[in-house]
Amino acid sequence: MNLTTAEENYLKAIYHLSDGGKKSVSTNDVAGEMNTKPASVSDMLRKLGEKEVIEYRKYYGVNITDEGKKRALQTIRKHRLWEVFLVEKLNFAWDEVHEVAEELEHIQSPLLIQRLDAFLNYPKFDPHGDPIPDEFGDVRARPRIPLNEMELNQSGQIVAVKDSSAAFLRYLDKVGAYIGARIKVLDKVEFDGSLEILVDQKKNIFMSKDVAGNILVLQS
Repeated sequence: MNLTTAEENYLKAIYHLSDGGKKSVSTNDVAGEMNTKPASVSDMLRKLGEKEVIEYRKYYGVNITDEGKKRALQTIRKHRLWEVFLVEKLNFAWDEVHEVAEELEHIQSPLLIQRLDAFLNYPKFDPHGDPIPDEFGDVRARPRIPLNEMELNQSGQIVAVKDSSAAFLRYLDKVGAYIGARIKVLDKVEFDGSLEILVDQKKNIFMSKDVAGNILVLQS
C-alpha cells in the first residue's frame, strides 16, 4: 500500500496529536495542525480510513491503527535521520534542517534509509533531542522534565526541546543554551516564574518561564 506525500503528512500529524495512538483526535485538531479547513480534512480522513491506517467516523474523531502507527513511525524515522545527516555531514544549523527533512522524509527507499542509518553510526536522537525510531518502530525514550519544573539548585543536562521552530532555536543559540549543556538552576523568580540558569559552570542565563518550559532536561 502506497501513501501519497500529503497522506504521510496527515498520518504523521495524527500520530503526534494522538500521543502515539493513546487517544482520539478531532477533525478540528487535525485541521489546526495542518493549517487547513475541516472540510478538506474530512476528505483526507476518508482516504486514510479506506487505506486502514486510521479509523474514522464523522463526529466521533480519529484513531490511528497499528498499521498507521507503523507507517507514521517510518516517516518520523526518515525525517530525524535526515536531520542528523544534514547537521553532522552537511554542516546545516539545527534551525535550518526541518523544512529540508520534510522533503527528504518522503523518499521511498528502505535500503537507502538502512544505509543512511549505518553511515551515521545508528544515532539514537536527532539534533533537537527527539528519539529516532529504529527500523522496527521501537522508540528509545529517556526521562526528562521541562526546565521550568526543576527545583532551585537542581542540576541536569539539556537533552531536547519541545519547540523546534527556527525562531526558538536561534534564540537558544543566541543565549548559549544547547543540547548537551550542563545546567543548574540558580534562581526562580516568584513573581513571573522566570529563571536564572548556570550553563556549563561558566555562563549565567536569564530566561522566561515560557522559554524554560520548552527546554527538556535530564536531571542529575
